[in-house]
Amino acid sequence: MNVVKENIFLKFILIIHLTFIIHHSSFSQPTNRILFIFDDSYSMYAPWNSNIKIEVAKKIMGEFLDSLKSIPNLELALRCYGHQTFIKPERNCKDTKLEIPFAPTAQNALKIKQRIQKLEPLGTTPIAYSLGECASDFTPCSNCRNIIILITDGIEECGGNPCEVSAQLQKKGIFLRPFVIGVGLDVKFADVFGCMGKFYDVSNEANFKDVLNLVLTEAISQTTVQVDLLDIQKKPTETDVNMTFYDSNTKQIKYNYLHTLNHRGNPDTLVLSPNITYDLMVHTIPPIEKKNISIQQGKHNVIPVDAPQGYLKLELEGAISKYYPTCVVRKKGEMNTLNIQDFGKTDKYLTGKYDLEILTLPRIRLNEVEIQQSTTNTIKVPTSGNVYIVKGGTGAGSIFADDGKKMLWVCNLNAGLQNEIIYLQPGNYKMEFRYENNKQTINTIERKFIVTSALTTNIKLN
Repeated sequence: MNVVKENIFLKFILIIHLTFIIHHSSFSQPTNRILFIFDDSYSMYAPWNSNIKIEVAKKIMGEFLDSLKSIPNLELALRCYGHQTFIKPERNCKDTKLEIPFAPTAQNALKIKQRIQKLEPLGTTPIAYSLGECASDFTPCSNCRNIIILITDGIEECGGNPCEVSAQLQKKGIFLRPFVIGVGLDVKFADVFGCMGKFYDVSNEANFKDVLNLVLTEAISQTTVQVDLLDIQKKPTETDVNMTFYDSNTKQIKYNYLHTLNHRGNPDTLVLSPNITYDLMVHTIPPIEKKNISIQQGKHNVIPVDAPQGYLKLELEGAISKYYPTCVVRKKGEMNTLNIQDFGKTDKYLTGKYDLEILTLPRIRLNEVEIQQSTTNTIKVPTSGNVYIVKGGTGAGSIFADDGKKMLWVCNLNAGLQNEIIYLQPGNYKMEFRYENNKQTINTIERKFIVTSALTTNIKLN
């Protein structure tokens, strides 16, 4: 393919891509805000191709701005530097100004074009200071994507550190990773600007507009992503799990979704911003975290996550009771609580082994309960019996499990109640009780009793 055909092909692809953006961007929620930072330093008087740099930049920027007027959900603003103070006798390293604040494209494209046409290069190149000042250019907005396109023909001349300033503002969520267009710069400066943003080298006048269009495409288009929740066979069959995408720099939540398989049984497609590095939290039990995910512009991205899961079902064995216990679920050998699961309910867990503490009286502990891929492990415990205690007065007391060998404490009685109901697992028990007004230890009352599943046991202490 010769150079002429190659350029025609590139323009054709750009036109198709931009047409797609124009047609579909009205359906995207965020407003894209692009701040152009325009270099009007004295070096822009340098000859370049058919004219001087500033005149070429004015012409191509004017044509480019005209092409933006019909794009919805887009706001533009203009900041310039090096245009207010002549470079001699000394540099003004604070020579930067927001010339046109943000407004919709239909309103601002012409204003920015007219302001650029009036610029005359005068001063120096305070890139770092200009980046710092632009933080206030982006007024508060709850649903905006803040984008910077820096157009410059030179590197920092005021001793600032543009890379450091850019990194700090990105971490604060002020703007996304900037786009830097080098006008007639040596390719060796790609590394200088690469740490600050995504660098594009405009080596000649002919490809300036193509680069602008390419940057616009990358800046405002969304990218498709699917999250493959993989089962034990490494197939994306797991689903119905909540997912949270965080900005890995700011740690702010960007998207919340409930994972879904589409009508074809494949993970559903999401639309995400390509200019953010993400941390993904998949809210399985226990949760899975995947950090520093970069997605590529212009392609369908697949994020694989190992998430094989099975089910734990808790059931009462016996007649229906008014009392349904709960269960504390922990990973095998660990003390952190993963979940509190009610009996009569089925929950999903990552495959593996878990320790269960069932909050009956007395407690039931089951260790190394295994959850396997796509299977249900059903745990059954007897329905508790209810013990109705008639005290006839207040006093202190406790209930113990009676195994015939030693006293195993189960619970204390409520000292302030004269009558009390306690739900106990089937078995043999002892109750030790002393009335509040009876101050002699020898007057302790003992009752032995048997609890039967789902039945009532009556105990009178008076």
